[in-house]
Amino acid sequence: MFTARELNDAADFVHGYVAPTPAIRWPLLERATGLSIYVKHENHTRLGAFKVRGGLTFCRYLSRSTQIINGIISATRGNHGQSLAYAASVFGMRATIIVPFGNSCEKNASMRALGADVIEQGDDFQDAADFARQKAVEDDLVMVPPFHPELVRGVASYGVELFEAIEKLDRVYVPIGMGSGICSLITVRDALGLKTDIIGVVAAGADAVRQSFYKGEICETRTAVTFADGVACRKPDPAAFEIIKRGASDIIAVSDNQIKQAMRLYFSATHNLAEGAGACALAAVIADKNRAIGKKNAIILSGANIDRDVYAEILRERNEDEPEI
Repeated sequence: MFTARELNDAADFVHGYVAPTPAIRWPLLERATGLSIYVKHENHTRLGAFKVRGGLTFCRYLSRSTQIINGIISATRGNHGQSLAYAASVFGMRATIIVPFGNSCEKNASMRALGADVIEQGDDFQDAADFARQKAVEDDLVMVPPFHPELVRGVASYGVELFEAIEKLDRVYVPIGMGSGICSLITVRDALGLKTDIIGVVAAGADAVRQSFYKGEICETRTAVTFADGVACRKPDPAAFEIIKRGASDIIAVSDNQIKQAMRLYFSATHNLAEGAGACALAAVIADKNRAIGKKNAIILSGANIDRDVYAEILRERNEDEPEI
């Protein structure tokens, strides 16, 4: 999608607002898993997730447009919306964010604190997105899709950081929601001429992307049942799917129970907070241990935004087979 120079230029812009995040090998995490793992800490950005990078480049792109912009609107389960709320405030734009009923109350509060108008509508992300598109027409707002080249360009800054910091990575595991995270990694890898395997991760109860990957065409599921709201996708974005289909080495599905176990392991081994989607990559590399062992692996800890009561309940749980620290 972009040349190395275009990606580096975007990274320079993003770094004016978001400091590069570290990639760390945690001894306790490696001892518990028996794997070599670099954790790319996107939970350390100013909004606790990688999405802020793409929101900035997208709103910069809009600010350079000659059209009159009354504001932007988008649908989200939280991190995309926080990104747009923040970026819109940077560029003096109004932001309206549509979330499904029952969305994270703390993510909703964060978006409002960042200046966005937050409206609840629909039972899941797809329902919220349908409503957002309708309201965009009615109120003459710019509809920000969950996947767009300018979002990828900004998000790719974390891939630039990762591949510059860690040479000769064999495998990178990354969660998949609507695709900007994995597509940005594929884009950076290809622009740099690297051979690293990119492995996408979905929740078993929301595996439309995985089904589509193995079938070779877009599949839609009736539901997306997972507490990991950042990967609760019923239908892949067509443009994102084309990049994933060509550039991903595999797509792995992990259960909610495996994700929760990974969240607890992150806390015990590194004292880092990971939301459900943020812990998917760790869950996947553990599940994929037979292929990951002996390899130089990286995993993307993509977000840390989870309601306190939900996180507290997950920490209280424990499986008999969980690794000892």
